[in-house]
Order: sequence, then C-alpha cells, then structure tokens
Amino acid sequence: MAAFVVLLIALTLSGGLYAAFAPAEKAQADDTAQSLAIEEGKKLYSVGCASCHGTGGEGSHNGPSLVGVGAAAVDFQVGTGRMPAATSQGPQVPRKKNIYSQTQIDQIAGYIASLGAGPTVPTANDYSPDGADIAKGGELFRTNCAQCHNFTGKGGALTHGKFAPSLEGVAPKHIYEAMQTGPQNMPSFPDTTLSQQNKKDIIAYVNAVNGDQTVSPGGLELGGLGPVSEGLFAWIFGLGALIVVAVWVAARTAKAKKS
Repeated sequence: MAAFVVLLIALTLSGGLYAAFAPAEKAQADDTAQSLAIEEGKKLYSVGCASCHGTGGEGSHNGPSLVGVGAAAVDFQVGTGRMPAATSQGPQVPRKKNIYSQTQIDQIAGYIASLGAGPTVPTANDYSPDGADIAKGGELFRTNCAQCHNFTGKGGALTHGKFAPSLEGVAPKHIYEAMQTGPQNMPSFPDTTLSQQNKKDIIAYVNAVNGDQTVSPGGLELGGLGPVSEGLFAWIFGLGALIVVAVWVAARTAKAKKS
C-alpha cells in the first residue's frame, strides 16, 4: 500500500506540473492564427508594397525601409489611404480612399511588425476621451502642434508645396498613431516626449474644437486658420472703419468751417 500511495502522489505531482507549465492549447491556437495572419500579410505586401519598399521591407530608391516602423505606422498609412501611394506623387502623399479592409490592414501590419520591433497599434482605451483633460490637451496642442496644424487643427501650408492636413474628421486612433510614428513631415512624439495621457488629452481637445457644434465657443472663428484670416479681417474691416471715421470727421470739420 505504501508503494501504491507513493506512486499515486508522484503521478499526481507530475500531472499537475505538466498542466501548469505545458503550453496551453489556446496559446498554441493563437500562435497558429498569428502565423497565418503574418503569412497572409506577406502576400498582400508582396502585391501592394514590395515594388517600392523591397521584397523584405528593406526599402529602395522608391520607398524607405519598413524594418522597425511598427504596426502603428502601417495602420495609419494604409488606414488613411496614403499607402499604397500613387505612381506619380507631388511633394506630399495625400490622404485618399482606403482600398484595404481592416482585417487586411491588420495582416500587413502584423507582417511588418515581424520584421522589427516598433510602435504597436493603440487600443481603444489609449485614445478614448474618458478621463481626458481637454484644457490640458489644448495647452499641449498649442505648444506642440499649432505651428503647423493651426490652433484648432484646420491645417496649414508648409514649405515647397507641403502642408499640414486638417484634423477635422480624422479618427482618434489615427491621430494617436500619427503622434507615435511621425508620418511624412510630422515629428514623432513617443511616450518619452508625450505620455499616453498627454496624447489622450490632445485627442480630446481636437475632438472638442472640431465636434458638432453650431456656435464656436470662441466667437467668430474666421475659418479657424489663425493669424492669416484674423489679420485679413482686421485689415479690411478695421482699416475700413478707420477710413469711414476719417471721412466723417473731415466732412464735419469742413461743414463747421463753412458755417
């Protein structure tokens, strides 16, 4: 009986240790699904991206290397229709209609992520307005973003035909990814520069100033383009008012002298 009890305890311990440390079936299934998604992403990449970025993402004279750009860069560029780019490009790749489904974008992003570590696609909690400080986001936006996008995100002109696009109607996820990855002329703002909470605050501010509202909280917004439209308004109406006053004063003075 003693030998039987010892054998039973040994088998129980062996089975428990195996159950604790052996790979779970679900984990194995997830790994298989991920591998299949990466393989599908590689096929999509070979058709739509390899001609510019190289067969292995190493880049070419037509496109930069994608090794290490991360899944977030792919989700932004492909999700906003900027990639694949047209064969004839101007100074900047514009936003256009997306030709891939979200599943296909995820597959391409998974393949690119497998080439080298980079920024990951943010979760819904990262860019959700819940817990965001809109006032703080406004301060951060005016400090880091308004120089190009104007203070309400209406966009603006840059040098050599380039431009900062309008942020009106842009998905919060794509705004977050743009700050992460720094597409085209935009600098990147990693978490060491702008924390996840900072990014959430900025997105909440952009949504607030570009949301559905019939009246601008700041009064007449003049297109929200900043000092150019404001200066033009002041020049036309302000100077026009001064001219009207000057004419009126001159007329009154002349009339007074005659009488």
